[in-house]
Amino acid sequence: MQVRDGIELGELHADVVRKDIKHVHLSVYPPDGRVRISAPLNMALDTIRIYAIAKLGWIKSQQRKLRSQERETVRDYWDKESHYVWGKRYLLRNVQVDAAPTVKLKHSTLELHTRPGSDAAKRHELLEAWYREQIRAVVPALLEKWAPLLGVTPKRFHVQRMKTKWGSCNPASGHIRLNTDLARKPSVCLEYIVVHELMHLIEPTHNARFQSLMDDAMPHWRQIKHELNQLPVRHEDWEY
Repeated sequence: MQVRDGIELGELHADVVRKDIKHVHLSVYPPDGRVRISAPLNMALDTIRIYAIAKLGWIKSQQRKLRSQERETVRDYWDKESHYVWGKRYLLRNVQVDAAPTVKLKHSTLELHTRPGSDAAKRHELLEAWYREQIRAVVPALLEKWAPLLGVTPKRFHVQRMKTKWGSCNPASGHIRLNTDLARKPSVCLEYIVVHELMHLIEPTHNARFQSLMDDAMPHWRQIKHELNQLPVRHEDWEY
């Protein structure tokens, strides 16, 4: 069951979704900084408003970051279009073949081998699947490296397109999710996100303890986080 509402905080509007959860969750979504608050079903709207007012400084800070972040141009998947693999730029080259679609990474080109008549949607689907496989191929080694160091045991990881996060972790199930787009970014960014999500198996929140644990495990994590958040993100309309 969900109950949808909204609150006004001066010039700022926040969507409120009350559902069967124990704690309040505040999210600020790209590209324009829309605000959503998920709260327990029995929490009064005035209580939620007081919570949001206490977080106004953080909300506005997040909105400024999102609105200033560089965005990629729209991708049409034509020849000589720029695409990135592990942070390196490649020029796209479409090759029509009467065979199973595949992707080939060469010195400076990213070749999409598709059947004659394939449209942009098919090329996009092929490349997205290829990016997912790139991450699936390298994550096991990262988990083998970091899980023993942190003393945690993740149960499973998923790779999928995520519109608002680079990754997520469910501490109760031990499941980790990773954003397909990480295959476009420098490989150190993926490693940072893996460590970040593994750390949530120890500390579910982003409190001082979490940050201290990150400092101990990966002293340069803030630098990597800053680099990742400065890189261009997809050009698209974001939804909840």
